Order: sequence, then C-alpha cells, then structure tokens
Amino acid sequence: MRILHVLGKLDRGGVETWLVQVLRYIDRQKYQMDFLVHTTDAGAYDEEVKAMGARIIPCLSPSNPALYAKNFFRILREYGPYDVVHSHVHHFSGYVLTLAAMAGVNVRIAHSHNDTRSVESKGLRRRAYLVAMRMMIRLVATKGLAVSSEAGCNLFASQWRRYPDKWRLQHLGIDLSRFEIQVNREKLRDSLDIPADAIVIGHVGRFSKQKNHEFFVEVAREVVRLEPRSRFLLVGEGPVRTAIEKKVGNYDLASHFIFAGLRSDVPALMKGAMDILLFPSSYEGLPITLLEAQAAGLLCLISDAISAETDVMRGLIRRQSLEQTPSHWASQLLQLLSTPPVPMDKLRSAMATRSILTSKDKLSAFYAESVTV
Repeated sequence: MRILHVLGKLDRGGVETWLVQVLRYIDRQKYQMDFLVHTTDAGAYDEEVKAMGARIIPCLSPSNPALYAKNFFRILREYGPYDVVHSHVHHFSGYVLTLAAMAGVNVRIAHSHNDTRSVESKGLRRRAYLVAMRMMIRLVATKGLAVSSEAGCNLFASQWRRYPDKWRLQHLGIDLSRFEIQVNREKLRDSLDIPADAIVIGHVGRFSKQKNHEFFVEVAREVVRLEPRSRFLLVGEGPVRTAIEKKVGNYDLASHFIFAGLRSDVPALMKGAMDILLFPSSYEGLPITLLEAQAAGLLCLISDAISAETDVMRGLIRRQSLEQTPSHWASQLLQLLSTPPVPMDKLRSAMATRSILTSKDKLSAFYAESVTV
C-alpha cells in the first residue's frame, strides 16, 4: 500500500515526530510512506526519513491555488500512483483532498491535529476560506481522523462522532522505549549551566503564538520573585523566539532562562533536568509534549484550553485558566512541586495505552480497512 502524507515540513513538531515514529515501527514492506512538504528547506527529520526508504517531495506555492494544483498533479504523476493521500495541514486539507479526488486517489484522509476555533479570524475573507475548506473536507474526504474530540469538532462537525464509519477518534502515541533510560541528573544539569539546587521549569514546543510563550515569561517573572533559585528551560525553535528572548531581557530574567534550541534528547531533559513542565498554550489538539512529559513522570501545569483527553496518568496534570493572573499561575506552579512522585509501575501501565506500537497498529488497521472498503 502506498501512502502520501501531506504536511508543511518534517521538523521536530508533534505531528512530525509521531509520523516519523510510525515510519520507524510500521511494516515498511507492506506500507510505503512518502511525504509531500510545502518547502525546499531541510527538515530536522529529513535524513532519517530518507534512510528508511521514504521520499520527501516538495510541493510549493500553497498560497497560489492554481500553481499548487499544477505542482500537486505533477507529483502524483511522477511519484504515484498512491492508494492513500493522508493530509495533516488542518483546514488546507480541504483543498489538498479535493485535488487528490480530481487525480483519482480513492482513499483521502483528513487528519485534525488541532482545535483552532478560539483564535480563528472573524474577517469576512478568512471566514469564507474556513467555511469553504470545512465543506470540502466533508464532501471529498473519504475518512477522517481526530486526535481529540475538540479537534474533530473543529474540522468535521459538532456531531462528528455520530458517524464512526467516516470520522474516527484516534489518539497519537509515543515511543515509550525512549523513556526507559537512566539519566545522570547532576551531569546533565551541569552541561546546561543549571545550578544543582535550582528548581527547573521546562517547556518543549515550537516558538509560536499558539504555545503562548509570552504568558510563560509573565509567569516566570512572578516565579522568580517567589523562588529566586528557579530556572526556565525552553526547548524548541520558531518565529517568535527572538521576541521572547527580548522580553526575557527586558524583564532582566536572562540569567534564569536557558534557550536550548532543537534537541533530540527530550526524554533525558524531562527526566533529569526539569522538575515541572509549564504549558500555557492558547489552543491545542492533543500535544505530544504532554504525553512525553507524563511518560517521564513529570508534573505539568497546563492551560484549561487543552483537551482533557491529554490526561493519561492521573495526578501529573493540573489545569489553570488563562484568565487567571500570572501570579496565581506562579503560586500554583510552586505548590504543585510538593506533589509526591507517581510509582513507576503505575506510570508504565497507564502510558501503555499511548504507545507508538499501539498507535501504529491502529493506523495500519485503519489504512487496511479504508482501502478495502
């Protein structure tokens, strides 16, 4: 079976990490996966993906419908035929799958990884685009997957779960083996110039408005007032990083912040460097970062905009409203640090339901079912 995944770029984001982990474990003799991306810039996972036999195919000009369509049809002629086009580009999936239908691809999957309703533009032109894309998805997608109930409501329909033959809830999974490691806490912290007695508040995610780093800094400012030993370890890159670094400097907090960039050792950082994760996103679908944090046994203070389906290990996740003040978040964060650790046997048992092996098996079965229908 030949499957073409459509996404922006193979960087270290949640969707991309999940897809690469699926590729690692899926039967690549039975399921051949290629990746259509919207850039010629190198992605963090490009070399690994190519080494596993998958192709990365740039399809440029997504903002120019006519040119994008020309490029898309050329790619299907040159690299196809494909049994499945599986689109991960949210609303734009409507156009992608319309083109796939025109090209004669029988199985067309829209995958909703996010719930952007709270931040969608109210402008007439943008609203018209969103309505058109949702309509296209409902008309031309033969199947749909959503990572959470809210994500499904965003792209499919408010009552989408009444139609399980077409729309399906399917949680993502992570590679739990990466968390079965021993970490030298002292050595790891020393490599990051973190004092041995520091309280480390972490964040892993792309520097984008969605992740709400501005609010993170506001909370950090209040935490430092209450606990001067605190340090803030931020993992990731993105378009707002420079602005966030400037804000940190303006608040005279630079000595408390570590901007670690993109890292491949997130499990070690979560297990050995961080004491708690602060995750105040404005909106999410079901963030991989929070699954990873729970696999590491890491306490998490998150915004109540994030789906309750994120919670796997009871006791590790606490929510706060973004309407609460940064000082309230700061006090809650420090109080949460007194929570006793979760026993490892309970942690492993709970997280087994979110294993990449389970996720891969469900996705394989979904493809097989979809193609044979």
